[in-house]
Amino acid sequence: MGNSSSTLPIKTVFKLSSPLPSWPPGEGFAKGTIDLGELEVCQITSFNKVWSATKGGPDNLGATFYEPSPIPEGFHLLGFYSQPNNKPLFGWALAVKDSNGSSSALAQPIDYTLIWSSASRKVKGDGNGYIWLPTPPEGYKAAGMVVTNTPQKPPLDKVRCVRSDLTEPCEEETWIWAQKKAPTIDEADGFDIYSLRPTNRGIELPGVRVGTFTVRNSGSTITSTLACLKNVNPNKNSYMPNLEQVKALFRAYAPLIYFHPDEKFLPSSVNWYFDNGALLYQKGEDQSSKAVGIKVEQDGSNLPQGGANDGSFWLDLPVDNDAKEKVKKGDLSSAQVYLHAKPILGSTFTDIGIWLFFPFNGPARAKVGPLDIPLGKIGEHIGDWEHLTLRVSNFNGELWLLYLSQHSKGQWVEASELEFGSGNKPVAYASLNGHALYRKPGTVMQGGGEVGIRNDTAKSKFVMDTEKGFSIVAGEYMGSAIVEPPWLNYLRKWGPRIVYDSADEVEKIQNALPGNVKLPSEIFGEDGPTGPKLKRSWSGDEVI
Repeated sequence: MGNSSSTLPIKTVFKLSSPLPSWPPGEGFAKGTIDLGELEVCQITSFNKVWSATKGGPDNLGATFYEPSPIPEGFHLLGFYSQPNNKPLFGWALAVKDSNGSSSALAQPIDYTLIWSSASRKVKGDGNGYIWLPTPPEGYKAAGMVVTNTPQKPPLDKVRCVRSDLTEPCEEETWIWAQKKAPTIDEADGFDIYSLRPTNRGIELPGVRVGTFTVRNSGSTITSTLACLKNVNPNKNSYMPNLEQVKALFRAYAPLIYFHPDEKFLPSSVNWYFDNGALLYQKGEDQSSKAVGIKVEQDGSNLPQGGANDGSFWLDLPVDNDAKEKVKKGDLSSAQVYLHAKPILGSTFTDIGIWLFFPFNGPARAKVGPLDIPLGKIGEHIGDWEHLTLRVSNFNGELWLLYLSQHSKGQWVEASELEFGSGNKPVAYASLNGHALYRKPGTVMQGGGEVGIRNDTAKSKFVMDTEKGFSIVAGEYMGSAIVEPPWLNYLRKWGPRIVYDSADEVEKIQNALPGNVKLPSEIFGEDGPTGPKLKRSWSGDEVI
């Protein structure tokens, strides 16, 4: 990827490894357009370059600004698209038209305001670039910006503004570019470009991502003047995939998960865990008496259903030592993934949450400078749920993003930045003992300061092709098409709380650390994890 101002910095366009399959028949999924109520939208994925900066931003490679083109007859642009130059061209922006013949849903801007120009800022780029904010008529909102390579204002008919009641608030999403190598949030002369997303996101929320960008200029942001779209169609879920289409989507994009060659604690199916002696405990009224565990039925049918995570129930490993050690190791041959299909971004995308269960989470390891320090039992806990999420376009069924959970948070990775195995199957790597998921092998450090926790990943013979063992356990929008298994509605802990309050355990670890380096206090107590339905991402967006 070159930095010459005479050539296009982004030289490649990303395409999935294999063509999209023909999806099973259904109502509105993958038909190319989506009716948002008063607006019909389509996803434009081809672009004409307008201007490039060749320095600054991610990897100091600049960014490029594009006009989505061509636009289908009758549709209109809402704004332009931009992305960093450190990756192949891969993106989209929505085009829009009135869906019911109304002439009031859309309006031309009445003017433009020049937000920024490269002409006087000595920006290295392909000529000069000018960024314009449309001025909407009263009662309307702009949903994007326009970029030109000349100082003349864009034509008023270049984009459309949207009636305010058909919009939702938006916020900055991903950093695209600045004149420097890092975001310049607090600098008086700072200038940053960010992508936009709806502020409020979840399975019942109507905000629709437009695919445009916003500007933060001299420490202030104009994001509040822009808007995302709002899906007001009462039949919005008719554009979601049906059960057979969800199965086909997963078969097309089922991830390959590699475990570290030294991994001792592999996943299993939930049924294997129960069938091999997992026990359910209930807190007795007499707090001095020791609770006695009962064997869980293979399908979880004797687990308490619903209620609240009030500490009254928890799961644990078998009491017998041999059985306990067997179960802790998991059983990769039995392992399944459990799928949750849900609408996101106003039902313009489908998220397929992919949940994995591990009977046991192994101990952590610290890294202090060049020293690797085992942490004994610290970091261990019983019952470990991890997940990935496929984000698929409801316009055509194409995979756009993969979410990888990493301890209490995670990251979205664009399809253009993923490794793929056979066909269009993305590859993920699970960290040794802790099972956090990453897009490439290596070591990622968790935490800051003088000490961090190692997350080591590598390819090995321990690989899980998730297509070979999956079950769709939830999809609320499909109604009775899916019967949820009893264990999914067990809303208590999947393991007991383990508190490492032994002075010997803590002292042993602290004595191994040099100088005054201290471990973060939160790793000394491991609460038994809850199941998928109690995670914030079950009904909301993923946590990053």
